[in-house]
Amino acid sequence: MAKRGGDARNDRANRVSKSQTSATSLRRTALEPKSPLDKDLRKIERLEEATRAAARNRIAFGVALFFLAMTGLLAASQVPAGQSSLLMILAGMIGGYMALTIGANDVANNVGPAVGARALTMTGALALAAVFECAGALIAGGDVVETISQGLIDPAQLQNTSVFIWVMMSALLASALWVHLATYLGAPISTTHAIVGGVLGAGLVGLGSDAIDWGVVAQVFASWMMAPVAGGLVAAGLLAFVENSLIYREDKIAAVRRWVPIFVALMAAVFSAFIAVNAFAHIWTVGVLHAAAAAVLVFGLAYLAARPWVRIRSEGMENRNQNVRQLFRFPLIFAACLLSFAHGSNDVANAVGPLAAILENAGQDALIDSAEVPFWVMLLGASGISLGLFLFGPRIIRVVGGQITKMNPMRAFCVALAAAATVLVASELGMPVSTTQTVVGAVFGIGFFREYASKYSRRRRYYILTKKGRRLAVLPPVSQDELRRRKLVRRSHLIGIVATWAITVPCAAALAALLYSAIDWIR
Repeated sequence: MAKRGGDARNDRANRVSKSQTSATSLRRTALEPKSPLDKDLRKIERLEEATRAAARNRIAFGVALFFLAMTGLLAASQVPAGQSSLLMILAGMIGGYMALTIGANDVANNVGPAVGARALTMTGALALAAVFECAGALIAGGDVVETISQGLIDPAQLQNTSVFIWVMMSALLASALWVHLATYLGAPISTTHAIVGGVLGAGLVGLGSDAIDWGVVAQVFASWMMAPVAGGLVAAGLLAFVENSLIYREDKIAAVRRWVPIFVALMAAVFSAFIAVNAFAHIWTVGVLHAAAAAVLVFGLAYLAARPWVRIRSEGMENRNQNVRQLFRFPLIFAACLLSFAHGSNDVANAVGPLAAILENAGQDALIDSAEVPFWVMLLGASGISLGLFLFGPRIIRVVGGQITKMNPMRAFCVALAAAATVLVASELGMPVSTTQTVVGAVFGIGFFREYASKYSRRRRYYILTKKGRRLAVLPPVSQDELRRRKLVRRSHLIGIVATWAITVPCAAALAALLYSAIDWIR
């Protein structure tokens, strides 16, 4: 017995020695000077990669321009007799442009964590998000929306529908341009806030300050501060609980069979209430008690379904963290689909709201403050968002999914669950929050919690020391100074994203004011 134990230790020592020798040889190879031929070949390879990327960008912009042209033709075919076809064509093309930018920026946040955790490939994420975004818009998007975006403009203060139409046109174009710029810079922002800023700026110039509901403006700024902080705190708390329940346990299989069905059922319950309250709010009003009852029912059914599924998946599973994390892969994909569905039901209607306002009020003497959204307008918004996601969405998906902090299925699951729970509670409290900012805030919360745990968590330190002792492979010690310097959240992304959030409303407002002033001067 002692001999076998000694042989096992010798084998482990030999494997460690071989791995160290291999790593040393790789470092030496990396440090060796490259020949001029290798350098030239590398330059040619980089040039070819840049050429392919430029070609893909040209194709994407060509497809986008073709979509806008088709949008203009579709709008022209829907012009009633006696109305200006040029105005309708222009409004349709600007609405299509706005839909493209929303798909490129806003929708990418829903699937970014799943892609970063490698639960979905980029192609699979784009396809799922496009399908569920369209489904949410067309099934639960509602037939009537408030055309005065977010209630910012008081209809009683409006006397001239022509002024209102150009205010909406300027707001729509300004918000689309700002979201386009943010996407180019790789900053995930709230498109709803961009629309609010556009309506605010154009409304101030065209209608005056009396027409603006400043209470709604204050709510927008309050939600900007609350949403990411709340999402980050909830996500960090969830990750701490999940790690203590699963990762730091000696018998991970028993912990998995006990807790994973509860986590899956909790996700299903939260998302059922989230979908009922948010996605179908345009169709029927769901009270708190009804949403809670539905959540309890779904929790029980999901728990009963998840228990045998987890038991089957955990049979023969090794007692390793990597295997535990993979059990969150399917629930994470399901959560990404539901987030996309809910986003399509809410934000697509908000995006086409200004376009619906223009179409409804064109040729009218009195202002109509709510309008029936034609099916072709909702279809335009849904298809534009899906196309924008396919053409330009990968940039933001990579930022949210992997460039802020490192993701795995368990962390991404906590992000999705935290975002849904935060938005659900805020909606019930009557506080408007941005799903985009909540998701990104949850990602930051995960990263900052990992930093905190790596420096101060005694439970984690004891677990790592025990794990090292079992493996008999002592790694080089990490000094306290190195721990303090260790950053698991990229500060450049943090500063850039927060700065972009802070200036979204004022910059969109300023751009809309300039556009309206130019339009007013021309006409």
